[in-house]
Amino acid sequence: MKQHPDWVSTNEQYLSAMLIWLRLVLQQVIHKTEPEIEPQIQSWGSWFSRRKATQTTVRHDHAPKDEEVDKARKAMEALEENDPPPAMVLLSQALGLSRFDTQVLALCTAMELDTRIGELCAKAQNDRNKTHPTFALAFTLFDDPDWNVLTPQAPLRYWRLLEINQPGTQPLTTAALGADERIVNYIKGLSYLDDRLSPLLDSMDSQLNADYALPLSQQQQVDKVVAVLQASFGSQKIPVIELLGHDSASKRLVAESVSSALDVNLFSINLQSLPSNNGDFETFRRLWERESYLMPLALYLYVSNSSDSEKHLLQRFLEHNKGITFVSIEGSRGVGFERHVSIDISKPTAQEQQQLWSNALQQSNSGHSQRLAEQFSFSQHDIYSLAHTALQRCKESETALNGELWGVCRVSARAGMEKLAQRIDSKATWNQLVLPQEQTELLRQIVGQVAYRNHVYEGWGFREQMNRGLGINALFVGESGTGKTMAAEVIANELELDLYRVDLSSVVSKYIGETEKNLRKLFDAAEDSGAILFVDEADALFGKRTEVKDSHDRYANIEINYLLQRMESYRGLAILASNMRSALDKAFVRRLRFIVDFPFPAIEQRADIWKRVFPAQTPIDGTLDYQHLAKLSLTGGNIHNVAINAAFLAAQQNTQISMPLVLSAARSEYKKLERPAKESDFWWDEPEGTVA
Repeated sequence: MKQHPDWVSTNEQYLSAMLIWLRLVLQQVIHKTEPEIEPQIQSWGSWFSRRKATQTTVRHDHAPKDEEVDKARKAMEALEENDPPPAMVLLSQALGLSRFDTQVLALCTAMELDTRIGELCAKAQNDRNKTHPTFALAFTLFDDPDWNVLTPQAPLRYWRLLEINQPGTQPLTTAALGADERIVNYIKGLSYLDDRLSPLLDSMDSQLNADYALPLSQQQQVDKVVAVLQASFGSQKIPVIELLGHDSASKRLVAESVSSALDVNLFSINLQSLPSNNGDFETFRRLWERESYLMPLALYLYVSNSSDSEKHLLQRFLEHNKGITFVSIEGSRGVGFERHVSIDISKPTAQEQQQLWSNALQQSNSGHSQRLAEQFSFSQHDIYSLAHTALQRCKESETALNGELWGVCRVSARAGMEKLAQRIDSKATWNQLVLPQEQTELLRQIVGQVAYRNHVYEGWGFREQMNRGLGINALFVGESGTGKTMAAEVIANELELDLYRVDLSSVVSKYIGETEKNLRKLFDAAEDSGAILFVDEADALFGKRTEVKDSHDRYANIEINYLLQRMESYRGLAILASNMRSALDKAFVRRLRFIVDFPFPAIEQRADIWKRVFPAQTPIDGTLDYQHLAKLSLTGGNIHNVAINAAFLAAQQNTQISMPLVLSAARSEYKKLERPAKESDFWWDEPEGTVA
């Protein structure tokens, strides 16, 4: 309903004409009934005199003639022909009111607009206590009355346009009627959301503007949705728009863009906020449907991991709702409504994100924008917000800006991963890692592939020929303590990326289908964050498929099959660690890009580890014999434990770390491991002139 000054003036004229006509109709009925009751009234003596005096203040000296009433009616009908018509006509057309329905509603609305109407209603009903309209009065006042107006499914009652005061056993026909407050204000020309709905709904103010247009991939989806909705207008079968995908920000932008193109106001609600009580739910549903007819509205429904009862509630709501409705669904599978259109919404492509970064940073050099787009996956809103934050912090140095940008992106990308995995504070460097040359070279190849993946995939055209296997995954195999976790830390440090260890207890579930859901969330969040995914004890997830003997075997195999497919499509870096390579499924091993064997360190490597295990500031007395210590059959992890324990022994004795203390700690480590050893291995005679 357009609030133009000319329309407002026309609407006011219509309401004035409507009140004049209603007063004349009421007065005509009053005069027609008075002669029949006059003898009885005259016998009432003084009461009649008082009533007569009151009547003279609210009625004409003569009964309105039919011509006078007809003239007032035609004046009102003439105003109904305006374009756009008055609010009463718009409401009647939108909600399917008959002429009689409209007249009843007009009579109830007049009570709020003219204080004289109440007394006229009392006189017309020959009862000074009945100062409100009733259905019985409407049957008397207006031509062509319709008894269907009394039924619950008739428009006046179905759309809650009337407030009916029917105490006890009073007949419906004589119950006092009033117009709903929201409807009265609408008829006045005031357009706002019903205040019974506003506490449950949030207005989604569009973030779109000329400088903030959608990228092409998302705009194409918007155009598709707009075309579908426009084709359905007038058919009473507007489809539900299912927005699939896990990027809420992009789905929201698409819905806002569609609403803007259709010139409708968008409101949002979480499915869990829908009233569960049947009566409250039905009231909410009807009021929202009524609002969607009276105002240009669209509804955005958030659907997460809802229960069956909530999804049933959603089905009930959508079955009756005929307005524009967006349903935001996590994942790639819709709920399956009777009439729906499913649209997959993704974040902008890597090329589009690169252009967005360039626009947001206002930089002609796209080198850094390309690096950000290759590593992180952000929505349009996030890119502009992060760029603004970095620019505010670094206004002078471009080098500092690049570092600040990378830092704010890493922090922002953590949001989706913090609840799904444990972030490891990576401190290890290449200098601390002791491995044979072959394994070290493989690790450096992994770093190189992550750094140059988009250069090869995009620039050299591999992405156009391959739709899977574009992710980089590696399996680290070796005994506990051989350096698998440290190697993952080294890679994360080199690439300046976060490293997350997967908590298997939060992923694996005994309930059917839950493990796959948890894994989907994990992989989706990891792809968006650009982080490195580290799955320790990977054989617990990627074990061999077994022969199906019962339902448990079948569902276990389904989980493994899903993992195999998801690993192949995963576009980030995933590092899996296991000390039992033989327990892994062969199909999974085939899909791995790298397999790095971490051997038990040889004596030369153990000596090197001993030399690097103590920090530079650690007080050492100069007696450590690294060659002698290297003879102890320990892994790098065990050596680290021995060094820590020896340091605490020295601190307790307020002395420097010495060879006897280290050997004492080594003896304890052997006992802990239940590893056989000769006692002579832990005896050491300090040679003369020994230096560290």
